[in-house]
Amino acid sequence: MEKFGLIGDPITTSLSPRLFAAAYGGRYPYDLIEGSDFVASYRRFLEEYKAINVTAPFKEDAFAQAVALAKNGLGGISGPCCKIGATNLMVKGEGGIQAYNSDFSGIILSVAEALFPGITAACYERYGERGHIKVHQFVRQEIPGLYPLRPQALVVGCGGAGKAAAVAAAEMGYSTALMNRTQERAQALADALPEYAFIVDPLSDFTEAVRECDLIIYTLPAALPDLAGLTADHFRGNGPKVILEANYKTPAFEGPVRERLQEAGARYVSGRSWLLYQALTGYSLMTGERPDAAAMQDALGA
Repeated sequence: MEKFGLIGDPITTSLSPRLFAAAYGGRYPYDLIEGSDFVASYRRFLEEYKAINVTAPFKEDAFAQAVALAKNGLGGISGPCCKIGATNLMVKGEGGIQAYNSDFSGIILSVAEALFPGITAACYERYGERGHIKVHQFVRQEIPGLYPLRPQALVVGCGGAGKAAAVAAAEMGYSTALMNRTQERAQALADALPEYAFIVDPLSDFTEAVRECDLIIYTLPAALPDLAGLTADHFRGNGPKVILEANYKTPAFEGPVRERLQEAGARYVSGRSWLLYQALTGYSLMTGERPDAAAMQDALGA
C-alpha cells in the first residue's frame, strides 16, 4: 500500500494526519516523520513513502535537494516553488521527484473564497486536479474590477509562509508591501524577486498599512502590540478587505480586534482555512486522487 507522511520538527501536534484521513476516508496511511535531522527524514521518504509534506524547519533544505535532483535530470520543480525558494511537498513520479509549494496555492484559494464564495468547488468540479490553476486565473482576471485603483497587499512576516504569501499576492495582481521584525530580511526578499517590485515598509508603519491595504496576510507567530489599537476604521476600504493569517493555533486576530474587523465588514480567513486549501491542492498531487473537501472541512472545523 502507498504511504504518505509529513517531515519536520516539532510536528507532534500537526493536524495533517486528521486532515489526510478525512480526505480519503482513512484508506491511506499518513505518518508523522519527526526529527531534527533533515537527511535522516528525507532518507525515510526515499525508502518508504510515495509523497511527503514538508514543514519547518526543512522547507528550504527540501528545496535545495529538489534543485540538486533537477540539475541531474532526476526531478522537477514547480514555478511558484522556484520563486519562493522552498518546498512543502515532494512527490515521486516517473520523471523523478517533483517539488511543489502548496502554501502558494492555498493562499490563492483562501483569498478567492473570501472574495468569490464557491469558486473553488466550481473550478474543481469542472477542471479536476487543475482546479487551483483555474481559480488563480479567474482571481487575477476579476480582482481589478473590485477596486477603483490597483489593489494593495500587506504581507507581515518574511519567513517561509511569508515568502509564499508575498509571491501569491503579487501573482494575484496586488501591489505588495513587505514587513518583517528584521527589515533586512524583507529587503532581501524584495531584492531576490525584483520582477514583483515589492515595497519594503518598517514594522512601525503597521497600523497605517492595515488602513491602506486591501489584503493583509499575517504570518508572524505572535500578535503585534499594535493590533490592540486597531479600530473598525482601519478595516474599512474602497473595496472588499481580506485578512488572512497563517497561525491556526494561537491566532492574532482574536477577541476585540476580530470584532472590529467584522464590524467594518472585512472578511477574515483563518489559518485553518489556509491549511484546508493548501491541503486540498497538495493532496491531489500526492495521491493523484481528488480529496473529499467537505470531509476535510468538517475535520478541521474551518
